[in-house]
Amino acid sequence: MDVIGSHAARLPAIDDRWDPKPTPRAELVRGLLEGSVAGIEVSHPFDNVVRNIRLLHEGDPDKRFGMSGLQAMAPDDVLAFVGRAAGFDPGRLEETGPVPVDPELVLDACAEAGDRLALAIARSERVVLATGHPFGLAHLYGAVGRALRSGGSRVLRPADGRAWTDENSDRWSIRYLEDVAMLTDDQRPRHTHAAEAMELMLDEETPDLVFADHGFAGAAIERGVETLSIADVNDPALLVAKAQGGTEVVIVMDDNVSPDDYWPCFQAIAARLP
Repeated sequence: MDVIGSHAARLPAIDDRWDPKPTPRAELVRGLLEGSVAGIEVSHPFDNVVRNIRLLHEGDPDKRFGMSGLQAMAPDDVLAFVGRAAGFDPGRLEETGPVPVDPELVLDACAEAGDRLALAIARSERVVLATGHPFGLAHLYGAVGRALRSGGSRVLRPADGRAWTDENSDRWSIRYLEDVAMLTDDQRPRHTHAAEAMELMLDEETPDLVFADHGFAGAAIERGVETLSIADVNDPALLVAKAQGGTEVVIVMDDNVSPDDYWPCFQAIAARLP
């Protein structure tokens, strides 16, 4: 059976770093650095960050994550905002050198997300979890989903199994792995910036809160659904939406390292949950 298509699908077993427990901040920082989730050298060079900001300003659909109005922010202002969110000074970086991400800022943003998720538990809210980076972020969203369910929130699975064919005659479907929505080609999960999957999900049911990335997050923000999101330094759209007041919490970090290496993010989130 196609594991991603099974309603009984579960994430692979993970170690006790994913059990919610008090963890010294220094240990969380060390974990982020060792896993390259944050640090002096992450996955994207500075010229790539600048290029993608320019493409976003030019209206490239792949960079907009399904959102409108982002081109109103000047590229230099976007770069400055990305720098503040990630903790680097654009004026001090080499043109082709690596872009650093401050692990302390990652943990601060995870704590903000945790506070909002704690409120979702207190209110018994309906939450949707989704990722366009299934091979990187699946463990993190899955662990958050388990914590939400155990606290009394309802984690939704709208449009589960919904399939469609796009304008290029490619067939796509929405599948869930432990309540985390992903785009698939009916064979395997796929990386995507597209918003269409979340648009179809929201057509079926509107949650109280979304925690997602890429076009899954962008489509929710565009619809006016409160959204917590994750963004890499070379994907500025969600940060521009934050700067424009469309969303509040954006966790800026490398979004595609080994799934196991996001355990410090989960611990920072879980520490704020009841």
